[in-house]
Amino acid sequence: MPISVLTSKGQMTIPKEVRKALNLQPSEKVIIVVEGNQAIIQPLKGNLLDIGGSVKITNREKPIDFKKVREEVKKRVAKKVATRG
Repeated sequence: MPISVLTSKGQMTIPKEVRKALNLQPSEKVIIVVEGNQAIIQPLKGNLLDIGGSVKITNREKPIDFKKVREEVKKRVAKKVATRG
């Protein structure tokens, strides 16, 4: 079983046999998916759509309505400016 050591900067080298098994070349990117107390390294090849489903969504809230957020910020800034004068 290959072993890698974590540096003080949080970096590690992927062992040669793992790079070979995953066909990883220098400068290629990998994704690390955390599942419980383990991490899975997957090569990032192709485009962003190829990794669909690899990230689990834990927050099931509605998406943020940025238009409403902008309007609220505008109101608060206007109120703040109005009270300065």
